[in-house]
Amino acid sequence: MPDDPDNARHDRLDRHPTPGAHNSLWRWPNAKHPLQIVFNYVLIVLARHSPSLRLKNRLLGLAGVDVGQGVSWGLESTPDVFWPELVTVEDHAIIGYDATLLCHEFLQEEYRTGEILVEEGAMIGAGSIVLPGVTIGAGAKVAANSLVTEDVPPATTVAGVPATERSLH
Repeated sequence: MPDDPDNARHDRLDRHPTPGAHNSLWRWPNAKHPLQIVFNYVLIVLARHSPSLRLKNRLLGLAGVDVGQGVSWGLESTPDVFWPELVTVEDHAIIGYDATLLCHEFLQEEYRTGEILVEEGAMIGAGSIVLPGVTIGAGAKVAANSLVTEDVPPATTVAGVPATERSLH
């Protein structure tokens, strides 16, 4: 987990310098075409509010998310709007109500992007946030309202801010 040097998500992020007078968020139109962001946003907002899991998966697939078979997205769950193509959710995973999968970080002098992989049968609890470069292992569980800053090994339960491994006993 966080003390594991082989689990440094920062090493898997792409860095994009944005020198100049303003922070990197001011340069988002240089990162992605504004019309692409509008298209992604509309599809993701429709998916967030649709009660149909099939429709959610189709809409998110159109936005670029790689969605496996039988994936369940809770109401108001949100994949990255800027880089949905960096999100992969494998078969039978569950993304809980109002969970957010962020594939970017806008910082002062750069922005960073990284893939998120939610492996088969993993579960992400309501209100959780997964940061760029993170893999949630097969069958892993992320408790509600957790902040996932590092990879979660398969069949492991994590909880908290930042999320750390928890015993089921």
